[in-house]
Amino acid sequence: MWAAPGGGVERDETILAALRRELHEEVGLAIDADPPHVWHQEVIEPGHAVGYDGVVNDYFLVRVASFHPRGAMSDDELAAEHIVGFRWWRPSDIADYCGPDVFSPRDLATPLAALIAGGVPARPVPLGL
Repeated sequence: MWAAPGGGVERDETILAALRRELHEEVGLAIDADPPHVWHQEVIEPGHAVGYDGVVNDYFLVRVASFHPRGAMSDDELAAEHIVGFRWWRPSDIADYCGPDVFSPRDLATPLAALIAGGVPARPVPLGL
């Protein structure tokens, strides 16, 4: 599964503080500005993952001129988080992908195309699976 960097919001942590922490830990990116919140996803499903009956994902638009991902976490720590690789994808590569892997969200190409065509939404757009 190909997914954006992310993780849980810790106790007494804001969503933007969690974003900054996760970006630093997982891909080594430090951000200062508050990026726009573009998508919101809620998946409620008993047995979604071990110990969880669902997940809430919030997506932010973070722009970088050039960046080579390598998190602050060790290889063992990344593996414990189920992170085994990094890759940049072009929107057309996502839309045309026919391989065995999946994206999260599953239909990433559709909201991504809408974001590129329409710009940052006034409120986060709700996403399906």
